[in-house]
Amino acid sequence: MYKLVDTHAHLDEIENLDEALKQAKGVGVVGIIAVGSDIASNVKTLEIAEKYAGFVYAALGWHPWYLKEAEIEASLEFIRANIDKAVGVGEVGLDYHKRVRAVADKDLQKRALRELLKIAKEYDKPALIHSRYAWRDAYDVVKEAGLTKAVFHWYTGTSSVLRDIIDSGYYISVTPAVEYHEEHRRAVKEAPLEQLLLETDSPVVYARGREGEFKSSPADAARSLRGAAGLKGLSEAELAARTTENAGRLFGIN
Repeated sequence: MYKLVDTHAHLDEIENLDEALKQAKGVGVVGIIAVGSDIASNVKTLEIAEKYAGFVYAALGWHPWYLKEAEIEASLEFIRANIDKAVGVGEVGLDYHKRVRAVADKDLQKRALRELLKIAKEYDKPALIHSRYAWRDAYDVVKEAGLTKAVFHWYTGTSSVLRDIIDSGYYISVTPAVEYHEEHRRAVKEAPLEQLLLETDSPVVYARGREGEFKSSPADAARSLRGAAGLKGLSEAELAARTTENAGRLFGIN
């Protein structure tokens, strides 16, 4: 059994969290970065991190799915007021799916992201970036913000943007989608080991509509490990050691 870190999980959305965390520990997970999605989610995430101190670490964010113009000031104020309790700013980013743009257009998403990244830069926190269908714009906004620490989670974008992400010293994270998603598999294969992390994005459903569909939990960091190790032709032991070391360095956790 190897020591693993799940660098991106929505623990506030998991039913029977005690059991899920027990199962995660049972497969070797030694740390989880719990991400927030809005004010209510951030509040709950902080409570979870306090309850499971030394195992769960909070990141405070504002997911593009939940952006509202009227809530910008309050959301930024909450994150800034509680940033000392967090190891990162996330989940934040851009999402250009038409359903998301119908609620929060590109301009609103970029304005909110720039303000969130100002907090990350000011307090020297890594940003956990959502970039669905917005890979180039998300990278550009992060780079323009002057961030030195960021992870583009569940990356499925182009190789050209991935090269820029890697050249900038940023990370990408491996999800269980590495078992079947060709764009994600390509990104994992191309990314250097020293800039790779593991995650689950739990409780998201993987392989939706396919054979083997499953609702994820932090224990599935072991699936991310297996899939990435096989793809990169490395032992699970080496990949576990390196990704756990990477997570410790990026988030400042032991």
